[in-house]
Amino acid sequence: MFSNVKEQKYIILDRDGVINYDSNDYIKSADEWIPIPRSLDAIKILTENDYFIIVISNQAGIKKKIITYKNFIEIYNKMVNVIHNHAGNIGLFSYCPDSNNKSYNRKPNPGMFLDVAERMKINLSSTYSIGDTPRDLFASIESGCIPIGVRTGNGQQIEKEKKLKVLMFDDLLDAVEYIIKNDK
Repeated sequence: MFSNVKEQKYIILDRDGVINYDSNDYIKSADEWIPIPRSLDAIKILTENDYFIIVISNQAGIKKKIITYKNFIEIYNKMVNVIHNHAGNIGLFSYCPDSNNKSYNRKPNPGMFLDVAERMKINLSSTYSIGDTPRDLFASIESGCIPIGVRTGNGQQIEKEKKLKVLMFDDLLDAVEYIIKNDK
């Protein structure tokens, strides 16, 4: 009776280094949030292909008082508006302000992934997760996602990490094109 009903597809993206340029000094203001070339096209394609896009991001700069919460919200609003103006959509944004690496929610730990999965009733084993650092991919693997690395941001760290054997792409668009082609 409901054979035409498609199961919702989900994808998890890191923010800094995947969607926008990263900075060793943190992204502290909306002016510093600059999308990586082709990342907006990738998000548009995901949106057109009915993916529910989740952004999961460590944001230790908040706890360290490097970024004010007001500035953090302004950065978020700019990101969402720029993506929306490019025909993309972010369905959920989850972040961890903790700076303590032992925090269950701070990547490389899986807490944010598992929390989102529980709240949204997501099967993480069929969910791609794209990151640019080993900690992104360790969290992805630990939570049961399908990990993919990108060379933008700090992607070279992934390729140096001997424990990580994951698919690598030059950027988010290349990764998304692979996913769309292979996620039937």
